[in-house]
Amino acid sequence: MTTFNEREKAFENKFARDGELKFKAESRRNKALAEWAGGLMGLTGADLETYIKDVRKADLEEKGDDDVFRKVKADLAAKGLSVSDEEIRKVMYESLAKAVNDLEKPA
Repeated sequence: MTTFNEREKAFENKFARDGELKFKAESRRNKALAEWAGGLMGLTGADLETYIKDVRKADLEEKGDDDVFRKVKADLAAKGLSVSDEEIRKVMYESLAKAVNDLEKPA
């Protein structure tokens, strides 16, 4: 195998690994966000688990984070809870940062 082919394969592997890391981190972020929002809404047990699944499914609706943000914002509002956009985005950001940090730690 030539050096060019080795480099190409290394880049392909890195791209695949980065994509996998992004997917796992966003999934963990969505779980943490759903747990936070579910806690505010008083969800526990099976209801909370269902809500976590619903938030994770919402992330598949479109590219980016806006689908998850809109779902959580609407769900909180439907329960009569007034939570600012900034607070939701802050929880999303902090949850993603923690998820990435946790995934990058050596096993």
